[in-house]
Amino acid sequence: MVFMPMSSLARGPAREAGPLGPSVLGILQARVSSSRLPGKVLKPILGRPMLLHQLDRIRRARSLDALVVATSTDASDDGIERLCASAGVACFRGSLDDVLDRFHQAALEFNPQHIVRMTGDCPLIDPDVIDRVVDFYLDGAFDIAGTEPTSFPDGLDVEILPFAVLEEAWKQASLPSDREHVTLFVHRQPERFRVGSYRNTRDLSLMRWTVDEPQDFELVARIYEALYVRKPAFTTGDILDLLAQQPELMELNRGIRRNEGLERSLEKDRTCESLADRPR
Repeated sequence: MVFMPMSSLARGPAREAGPLGPSVLGILQARVSSSRLPGKVLKPILGRPMLLHQLDRIRRARSLDALVVATSTDASDDGIERLCASAGVACFRGSLDDVLDRFHQAALEFNPQHIVRMTGDCPLIDPDVIDRVVDFYLDGAFDIAGTEPTSFPDGLDVEILPFAVLEEAWKQASLPSDREHVTLFVHRQPERFRVGSYRNTRDLSLMRWTVDEPQDFELVARIYEALYVRKPAFTTGDILDLLAQQPELMELNRGIRRNEGLERSLEKDRTCESLADRPR
């Protein structure tokens, strides 16, 4: 796979790329086979796939030296590979269910120092937040750092960790939830890993901008319809202004619980443990 630089901006000493790969690699995980909203990443908003809108926003981040979309080898994800090819974005295909392995294998293609993890259900992702989280992480010398969920909207999620820590998780994680949720193994062990939480300046945690359900997609589509035509690079501030002017939009997806996918994964863990405890 070819190393495709994101920016020609000069880097400081802590951000210099090594001889074999980028310093900071962004990996966006995406798949078509969503259980709650199948095909969501390719659903059109203003005639363009949702994933393409998200890639446009990510590529405005100054802190990423390279970007790759990590999808699965399942035939249902062929469309994601075609989209990446047409958009000039690298695409890696790996395990459908073992997302940790998919991430690790994708990273191996680039040999980065640090990895920024993003998910394909966040089409309103903010490039400025990405840059601020990367700076926060580098300044704090954390083992992992990310947006604090109790202060950011659900849907501006981003986190970063060293490749070496990702590799530790890949080698040691065994629970189904740890293999499905890439960094959960690290977050479970704050006594072992130094975890940094980047807090927003105001509490926006009750806002839901992720896309897991049809109601979520309706909200995001309405936001794009209101803002994108006049300003394709609309900001989080623009979204907040729109929602202040049209608060009824926030009612479209109110009441959907955060992290339902994680809850299902943890239930799988309990099932596996229960089966392991049965007498043989």
